[in-house]
Amino acid sequence: MSRVAVGTLVGIFGVHGELRCRPGSFGDGALATGRSYALAPQGEARRLRCAGVRRHHDRLLLSFDGVSTPEAARELVGGELFAERDDVELGRDEYFDADLIGLRLLDEAGKELGRVVGVEHYPAQDCLVVEPGRALVPLVKSFVRAIDLEARTVVMALPEGLL
Repeated sequence: MSRVAVGTLVGIFGVHGELRCRPGSFGDGALATGRSYALAPQGEARRLRCAGVRRHHDRLLLSFDGVSTPEAARELVGGELFAERDDVELGRDEYFDADLIGLRLLDEAGKELGRVVGVEHYPAQDCLVVEPGRALVPLVKSFVRAIDLEARTVVMALPEGLL
C-alpha cells in the first residue's frame, strides 16, 4: 500500500498538546478522528492515532493519542502526516498527484502538447507542470475537457500562448 500526504503539523496550540495543521491538497476531509497517520511517506514510520479534529477560527487543530503536553506536541511540529492511499476518499474530479504524473497533455484535436511531470498546489488553483519547458498549466474546469487515467491522457483547451 502506498501513502499520500494529507497535512503538515505547523505549530502547537494551547496547553493540552493540540497541533495546528495545514491540510494537504485533499482538504480537511482527509483528517479525521480515529484515523491513524504515518510520519513518513513509506516504510516503517511513527504512527499517530488522531484523537480529535476541530476548527478554531481559520485553523485546523488536531490532537493525538499519547500527545497531551506542549512539550510532546513540539516534537511533532514540522512533521508531515501521511494516510494510506486506500483510506483517502477522493471527491468528484479529484485525483492523486501520482496518477496525473506521466499523462500526455493533448489539445482538443488530439495533438500532443507535452507530458505532465509534476503537480504544484497554489492557493488559487493547482497547476500541472508540463515538459518540455516545465510550463505551469492551471488545472481548472474551464480548461480541462477530459482526464482519462486508463488512456493516460488529459485533454485541455488552453488559451493561445499559454505554452
